[in-house]
Amino acid sequence: MTPVQPPTRTKLTVACTGIFKDRGSKFLSFAEPITDEEHAKQRIAWYKKKYHDARHVCYAYRIGENLWRTKDDGEPHGTAGLPILRSIDAKNLDYILVVVVRYFGGTLLGTGGLMVAYREATKDALKDIQ
Repeated sequence: MTPVQPPTRTKLTVACTGIFKDRGSKFLSFAEPITDEEHAKQRIAWYKKKYHDARHVCYAYRIGENLWRTKDDGEPHGTAGLPILRSIDAKNLDYILVVVVRYFGGTLLGTGGLMVAYREATKDALKDIQ
């Protein structure tokens, strides 16, 4: 019996952007190809500096099958980075960083609302990737 091989992941080749709005909060999403973990860290630092006025700068990245990281950046645990990573994995992408910047609109979204917002912001950035 031949072992089942996981599907081959697709490497992102161009940067993509998206946006999602909910109850006054604005979620700006940025997806870009990365070469390695150090590259991801450099780009995350760049986004944090550029969007220093945002309430949260959350992210996820995947490099190969076994290297991935997520960050909720002050959002409740598991409500930002994990939904971003799941959206990356749903598209079967590799060597990719997705950063979602949240500008707080004054209304709390709750954990479910946050998970939806971060997922939808990421999906909007990745919508044109086949």
